[in-house]
Amino acid sequence: MSDNYMMSTDKQLSFCLRGCSTAQLESNKFPFKTVLSLSSLIDFWMEGLASGHAVKVACAKRIQQALEAAPELLEPIEDFSVIEKHKELVDMLMTVAVPPAFWDRDFSAAMPPFTYRSFYATPSFERFLLSADGTPKGQTNFDEHTMFCVKVLNAYSYILAKFYGIKRDFDYPIIFTTTDADTGLDRHFQMNFDPQFCEIRKVGEPKPLTEEDRKQLLANLTDLGVLMELIPPEHFEFHGFVVIDAVDVTDGEVLSAIKHDLIEKGSVVSQTRFKSLQEKLRTLFRRPELVLGLAALQGEQVLLLNSGAKIEKNCIFHDSVHYKISDFAGSIYDRAIEQGEPLIIEDLTVEPNRTVVEEEMIRHGVKNVIVAPLYYQDELIGTLDLASPNPGDLNAMNAMKLWDVLPLFSVAIKRSMDELESNIQRLIKEKYTAVHPSVEWRFREAALNFVEAQRLGGHAEIEPIVFENVYPLYGVSDIRNSSTQRNTAIREDLAEHLTLAREIIRLAASYKPLPFLDELSYRIGKHIAEIESGLGSGDEVSIIEFLRRDVEPYFDHMQAFGPGMREKIQAYQAELDPEIGTLYRRRQDFEESVTLMNETISAYLDEAQEKAQAMFPHYFEKHTTDGVDHSIYIGASLVADGKFDLLYLRNLRLWQLTVMCEVAQQAERLKADLAVPLEMAHLIAVQNTPLAIRFRFDEKQFDVDGAYNIRYEIMKKRIDKAVIKGREERLTQPGKIAIVYSQPKEAVEYREYIDYLQASGYLTDEVEDVGLEDLQGIQGLKALRVSVNIQDGLAQPAGIPSVDAEEESVKTTSE
Repeated sequence: MSDNYMMSTDKQLSFCLRGCSTAQLESNKFPFKTVLSLSSLIDFWMEGLASGHAVKVACAKRIQQALEAAPELLEPIEDFSVIEKHKELVDMLMTVAVPPAFWDRDFSAAMPPFTYRSFYATPSFERFLLSADGTPKGQTNFDEHTMFCVKVLNAYSYILAKFYGIKRDFDYPIIFTTTDADTGLDRHFQMNFDPQFCEIRKVGEPKPLTEEDRKQLLANLTDLGVLMELIPPEHFEFHGFVVIDAVDVTDGEVLSAIKHDLIEKGSVVSQTRFKSLQEKLRTLFRRPELVLGLAALQGEQVLLLNSGAKIEKNCIFHDSVHYKISDFAGSIYDRAIEQGEPLIIEDLTVEPNRTVVEEEMIRHGVKNVIVAPLYYQDELIGTLDLASPNPGDLNAMNAMKLWDVLPLFSVAIKRSMDELESNIQRLIKEKYTAVHPSVEWRFREAALNFVEAQRLGGHAEIEPIVFENVYPLYGVSDIRNSSTQRNTAIREDLAEHLTLAREIIRLAASYKPLPFLDELSYRIGKHIAEIESGLGSGDEVSIIEFLRRDVEPYFDHMQAFGPGMREKIQAYQAELDPEIGTLYRRRQDFEESVTLMNETISAYLDEAQEKAQAMFPHYFEKHTTDGVDHSIYIGASLVADGKFDLLYLRNLRLWQLTVMCEVAQQAERLKADLAVPLEMAHLIAVQNTPLAIRFRFDEKQFDVDGAYNIRYEIMKKRIDKAVIKGREERLTQPGKIAIVYSQPKEAVEYREYIDYLQASGYLTDEVEDVGLEDLQGIQGLKALRVSVNIQDGLAQPAGIPSVDAEEESVKTTSE
C-alpha cells in the first residue's frame, strides 16, 4: 500500500485524536480490560444438547465429555499454552466459527478482543498474515495512534449500543499489506471482525447518564476525552474472542492506490512515481517482471515514456523519447489504435509481419505484450503497453483488469499533457500574452518549436506570429455623453459636500461669532459658485484638499460650541464614503450604472460569441470603457487547416449586425434598472479589403501589419466622432446602428442584411444613407443608419439567426 494512501486515511481519522490525553496517546494502552475466554463458544455448543438435532446433540455430548478433562478451557485463559495443550478440542470447538471445509481457501483467525495476537488460524492466514509469535505481520493503513483510536471507538460503539441504547455505526476498514513470498509483490487484506463470541460485562454500577450527559455525548461521539469522562472504561470488560476474516482486496487497493498516485502532479514523469506505478501494476497482474510503457500523442509526435526514459525535469515533453507517428506504421501499436481496444500478443517471437518496432522489442527481451490505446473523452491521447519476458504472462483473462486501469492512465496522460500545455501557456504569456482560443494553435505551434529548439541545444528564438489576408469586422456600443454625465455627477456631489460643510460652519458661528468662521464660510461659498459655473480639470482634487486641510480639522473642537453641533458633524461624516472620505452618491450611481450596462453588454457578447465560434472559428477581442467595442478577424490563415470560404465572412457580418440589434434591445430594457438612465449608440465598420495582423511583442497584442493597413486602425479610433456631411449631426445616435463603409458594394451587401432583419422584426423600416465629413487622415466615408426595433421583444436565441436566415445567407452568397 502506498504511503500516500496511508496518509490520506490517517487524515480522515485525525478527528479521533480530539480529547485524548498525551499520556494515553504516547502509551496507546487500551483502556478496557480484555479477557480471552471460550465460555461463549462452549455455551453455544451446550445449547446444541437441547436442539434435538441428532448430529448437533452427538457433537455437543462429545465436547461436553472432552471438557471434563480440560476444565481450564472453561476459565479465562491468560496463557496461550492452554490452547496448545488442548489443541484437538479447541479445533473441534472452533469448527462453528471457522468451518473446516474452507480451511485451505479462507484467511481466518481468532484473537482475544481488541488484541492482535492469534490463538487459532487457518493455514492461509498463518502463511500470509502471521508472524512466528502469532501477531499480524505487514503494514496497516493506520499508524499506531490512529489504530488505538479506532479500537477504542469501536469498543465504545458496542458499549453504547448494549447499555445505553445509542446505536451508531463505526466502521473503518483495516487493511494489512504483506509481501507474497512467492512473487515478492504486495498483497492487501481487509480485516473483517465478527464479535459473535465476544461478551461485554459491567464492573460495578456505571453512573447513569443524565439528559445533559446524553446530549453532550451525542454531540461528541468521536471525542475520546468526552467518552472516557462520561463512561469511564474501568466499568466495562470484554470477554471472549473475535473471529477475523481477511479478504484479499489487492486488486481494489492497488487500483485505489494507482488512482491516488495518478492524481498527483508529475505521476508519470517522476522517475520515483513511475517506478511505483510499475510496481503496483506488477502486483495487480501478479507478474514481478512486468514492464510499463506509456506514450502520449502531441500532434504528429509520439512522446514515449518508459522505465528507460531519462526522467529529470518532470515535464512530459522533456522526459520522453520523441518519435513520429509514422515511425509506428504497421506495428502492434498501429494495430491496437486501429482496432480501438487492447491488443494482446502472447509471444512476439512467433508474430508474423514484424516491423522494426517489434524487432527492437524482442532485442530487449520482450516476448509477451499488451498494447492498449488511451482515450480521453473519446479522443485518442496515447497508448499504454505492458511487456513481459515470459510468453503467456499476459493473456485475455488477466488483460480484463486493464479495463479498470486504462481510464486512470488516460487521466494521467491527459494531466501531463495539460501540464505541458500549461508550460506552453506560460511561455505564450511570457513571450506573447493570453491569446484568443481561435488562434491558440498558432501560438502553441510557435511555443513547441521554441521548446524543441531548446531541447536540441540550438539557438532558441520565438518566431513572429503574422496572419495574412484576414477580413476585419469592428463594432462599438458607446454610452452617449458619458463624460458630460460623469462631470455633472462629480459637480453635484462636490456642491452638496461643500454645502454640508458650510452649514456646520454657519451653525458654529451662531454660537461663537468668530470672524474666522465667517471668512471660512465665504471661501466655501466661493468654491460652490465656481463649480456651479463649470468644473475644471483640477477642481475636484483642489476642493477635496481644501475641505480636508482647511475645514474638517476644526470639527472636533467645534462639537463643544453648542447644542446640536455634535449631531450635525456626525450627520456630515455619515454622508461621506468611508473609503474615499468624500461625498460619493451621484458619482456612485453613475459609475454603478455604467458598470452594470457594460457588464450586461459584455456578457451578452461573450454568450453570442461562443455560438458564433461554433459556426466558424475567428479571432475576437473586446474592450470595455464607457461602452464595449469589439474587433473580429476571419480568414484562411487563422485556421489550422487553412480551409475558408467567403460564405463564412458574410455569415459573420450578418451575425454581427443581428447581435448589435440585440445589444441595442438589451440596453434599452436595462435602462429601467439603472440608477442613472444611460443612452447607447451603436456602430459597425465595414472593410472588404483583407489585411494582415501581427502580434506585437512589446505591446503584447495584435495590431495591423503594414503601412496601408494602418488606415483601418485610424478609422476605428475616429469614426465614433463622425459627423453627417452638411448637418453638423453626430452619426451615432441612441437606438440606432450606424454602418460605416467606403465602397458601394459594401453598402449593397449590408442593404440585403438590413432588408432581412427588417422582415425579421429586428429593424424598423427607417434607413438613411449619408455621407460623412472628412476625419483627420480619413476621407470619403459613408454610412447606412438604421433604427433598431426597441419595443418588440424577440424570441430568437441570442446572436443566432434562424435556420431561414442561414439559408438566406447561403442563398445570397451563391447568387
